[in-house]
Amino acid sequence: MTRVVAFIPDLLFGSNVLGALRAAGHDPVLVSDSDGLGRELPGAQVLIIDLTADPMARIEQVSRIPHEGVKTLGFYSHVEADVRAQAEQAGLDLVIPRSRMAREGAALVSRLLET
Repeated sequence: MTRVVAFIPDLLFGSNVLGALRAAGHDPVLVSDSDGLGRELPGAQVLIIDLTADPMARIEQVSRIPHEGVKTLGFYSHVEADVRAQAEQAGLDLVIPRSRMAREGAALVSRLLET
C-alpha cells in the first residue's frame, strides 16, 4: 500500500481525492496546513499539493520540509498556466490541472510511482 499525503486545504475536494486514492488501494491522509504536512510527510511515498490558492507559498512550504525520495504531484487551476511552469521549475515531478486531478488522480499517483 502506498502512503500518500494530500496537502489539500479544500476539504470537499480533498475528500473526493482521498476516496479515489483509497479505492485504488493507496493509503492516503489529508492535511490542510504546514503543521499537518510536517507531521504526516515522513514515511510517505507520494505528496499531492493543491496549487490553486497561493501556489508560490505552497511550493515554498513544501520546499522547507525534507521530502527526499517522495514523488510530488501538484495540481493548479487551468486558468493559471504560469503556475505549472513555476511548479515544474521548483522541481515537482508532475503538475496537472485540477480537472485532471479529479478525473485521473489515483491513476496518476500509480504511474508516478513507476517512474
